[in-house]
Amino acid sequence: MKLARVAHADGVHLARIDGDAAVLLARESGHPARDVLREALSAGVDLHGGGPTVDAAAVRLLAPVVNPSKILCIGLNYADHARESGAEPPSAPVVFGKTPNTIVGPGDPIVVRPGDTAQADYEAELAVVIGRRAARITGDPFDVVLGYTACNDVSARDAQFADGQWLRGKSYDTFCPLGPWVVTRDEIADPQSLGIGCDVSGERLQDSTTAEMIFGVGELVTYLSRFLTLEPGDVIATGTPSGVGFARTPPRFLAPGDEVTVRIEGVGELTNPVKGG
Repeated sequence: MKLARVAHADGVHLARIDGDAAVLLARESGHPARDVLREALSAGVDLHGGGPTVDAAAVRLLAPVVNPSKILCIGLNYADHARESGAEPPSAPVVFGKTPNTIVGPGDPIVVRPGDTAQADYEAELAVVIGRRAARITGDPFDVVLGYTACNDVSARDAQFADGQWLRGKSYDTFCPLGPWVVTRDEIADPQSLGIGCDVSGERLQDSTTAEMIFGVGELVTYLSRFLTLEPGDVIATGTPSGVGFARTPPRFLAPGDEVTVRIEGVGELTNPVKGG
């Protein structure tokens, strides 16, 4: 099942995408912290239920989650990426965060302002979306997973490396494209066997598989739940494979006019143009 946050003529809705049709399941509130996916999960909306049905071409796909309580990210979670970064593969997950202001949806621009960074980089990532509240998980961690979406963990490398910690370099506005939808966990038999990659302006720069993760999805969900409570709609970006721009010779950073596509097998493609600001 594909769950999407969509713009329709009468507002923003949570929709189930069924082929060429979009079934409108819930309408987003007017609250400043609105997020129809989180609202629907909290209200117990039947995601398999009926609703007004419109042509999928009549809606615009938005970021599937826009105001999560947390965006949790895992660094150096592919051994080849750790090595190209000059680091040893970690013995425990490297956890950091992005802030919700970074989120944009399919087709929205990644804005790279020259005064902010000269080293905007791409990172294709499989993102996990949490479906219900959970802490200190002892059972099956996948029971709390709603599904999966694609993420581009855009990073200002100059800010990231200058600061010695990653929050600023990871949290510029528009630096977390998500989409195109959430594919529910029942559709993905094994999240550790998915092709993952990134194309920049038609050139394939990352091409790997989630089998190369050091810490798998279930292990990450369990680990994170040990020290923080996971909430519906929380996003866990599970790390990126090798091929990032800063590790190339010469480096390949994003510039206005580029177009970036993150590809996740079984999930879909997330494409965003790069614009100046």
